[in-house]
Amino acid sequence: MSTLKKIMTSTAIASAMLASPALAADETRIALVVKALGIGFFEAAAKGAEEAAAELGDVELIYTGPTDTTAEGQIEVINALIAQNVDAIAISANDTDALVPVLKKAMSRGITVVSWDSGVAPEGRQLHLNPSSNPLIGNMIIKLAADHLPDGGDVAILSATTTSTNQNTWIEEMNKVKDNYAGINVVGTVYGDDLADKSYREATGLMQTYPELDAIIAPTSVGIVAAAQAVVDAGKVGQVNVTGLGLPSEMAGAIESGASKSFAIWNPIDLGYSATMLAYEIAKNGAKPEPGATISMGRMGTLELDEKSEGAMADPFVYDATNIDEFKSIF
Repeated sequence: MSTLKKIMTSTAIASAMLASPALAADETRIALVVKALGIGFFEAAAKGAEEAAAELGDVELIYTGPTDTTAEGQIEVINALIAQNVDAIAISANDTDALVPVLKKAMSRGITVVSWDSGVAPEGRQLHLNPSSNPLIGNMIIKLAADHLPDGGDVAILSATTTSTNQNTWIEEMNKVKDNYAGINVVGTVYGDDLADKSYREATGLMQTYPELDAIIAPTSVGIVAAAQAVVDAGKVGQVNVTGLGLPSEMAGAIESGASKSFAIWNPIDLGYSATMLAYEIAKNGAKPEPGATISMGRMGTLELDEKSEGAMADPFVYDATNIDEFKSIF
């Protein structure tokens, strides 16, 4: 039977058992360490971790993190977990490099260490779970527009800054596959600098420059909200569909108004589930997290590791009118 323990950490550590009976001696103790407690995204990840623990059946899950998003807070948490001699630590890191020494200490004690969502430098973990990959994201953002344009149409890109590495990479990957979607014509790219007011003006300008525009793709959580508002204010709901990457809590109004038919971002529930499964496979079943390896993630399939022992979980998760209410209060 799986159990869940929540640990709140500041200068002292307090714990409370949230599920019953005494632990069996052979249960695997997995700590899900988040950037900070009290954040909806990570609370959702904890739900996924609980699901994995229940499915596995012989796991004690410890959900923990600092009270603020600092490396120092996470180091304190990790030292406490080392003292408790947990079997595995799955961490979303506040600092790529600062956590390496304490996580190396954990691994030297035989503790499995995996990072997820926000990575740790390779020497401080055994594998890293990315929510998705650049090719998957690039394909998804054009697919979201094409899915609602069966006869093709004109789409434009509203990005963050001209120098934004991830945005540029996603757009580059999108352009590699855009011809896979019949009739989709990318007419231009503009930059809102991840500022709400500038993104709004750029979206308005796109609709004026391209009066036959069918969709705006914004692979930025700031830009997508601003573009949706611009569509509403221009009276073009139903004519211009806004899509891309956004947060359910910020995009719920756009879905309700019809300015956006769908958008995507990672599913934190799936992330917590997958991270827990991976930690278990290494700690309990002896999976080898080495380049080229394939490791089970339960219902999420398998993780294929690259030369840095990193892998991508899945396509970004799509949010629309059928599920927005479920997630808008989470993150």
